[in-house]
Amino acid sequence: MSDIPERLEKAVEYISARAGMTPEVGIVLGSGLGNFAERAEIISEIPYEDIPGFPRSTVEGHKGCFLFGKVGDTPVVIMQGRVHHYEGYPMEEVVMPARVMGLMGIKTLLLTNAAGGVNKSFKAGDLMLITDHISAFVPNPLIGRNFSGLGTRFPDMSEVYDSALSGRIKACAEKLGTELKEGVYCQLTGPSYETPAEIKMLSFLGADAVGMSTAVEAIAARHMGVRVCGISLITNMAAGISEVPLSHEEVKEAADAAGERFGALVESFVSGLSE
Repeated sequence: MSDIPERLEKAVEYISARAGMTPEVGIVLGSGLGNFAERAEIISEIPYEDIPGFPRSTVEGHKGCFLFGKVGDTPVVIMQGRVHHYEGYPMEEVVMPARVMGLMGIKTLLLTNAAGGVNKSFKAGDLMLITDHISAFVPNPLIGRNFSGLGTRFPDMSEVYDSALSGRIKACAEKLGTELKEGVYCQLTGPSYETPAEIKMLSFLGADAVGMSTAVEAIAARHMGVRVCGISLITNMAAGISEVPLSHEEVKEAADAAGERFGALVESFVSGLSE
């Protein structure tokens, strides 16, 4: 029998005693996007490794801590780095951070990631609003015993990415003069990048971008009734579309180059949620 409820309870108790505030919005920062935290007024920092029973991020470019503070007047908790299935964690642990934020009281979760472009009209450096996702290639995080305190056994996923929140992100992008693509994100397990044949298959299935995170976190958050929205940074074109071999260094470099545009968009959106 899973000990997840007990681990969640202990993690929330530990974090709440040290956060110094109650967040309304959760922000998950993907690979290379951790510098957004510099735009927030930080009140407290809690490393994942200090939290009892909590998974740790082992990927370069993922600092691995919760930051509590404000973006504008909006109380936020920022995940500076996430954990992934390919690090060896089962999905119930991968989504623990999202569930902890939900139990701490967030009403909105903004998920971000670095992704490979599948849509041939995209280019490296584009920002893509996530309109839907394909998670059929990874284990569903709700498999196993359902904990009624988190949500119903069979949650509806007709609209994972909240249309009203997505509309606000688009309005912010327009106001800033930032080009914003829209598309479907597909999560695979990684850690190897996809083959050209796999990318061709994903294109036929309707995917516009591909990565190794996000969709399962979105499912877990919606299970809890948290409103979800998401932005992908297209850091490279996927295998078979680009002739350049893929590397994690390329991802980080592209994230650094787009950091200002990404940060301004997220700051504009999140600060507006307090109005």
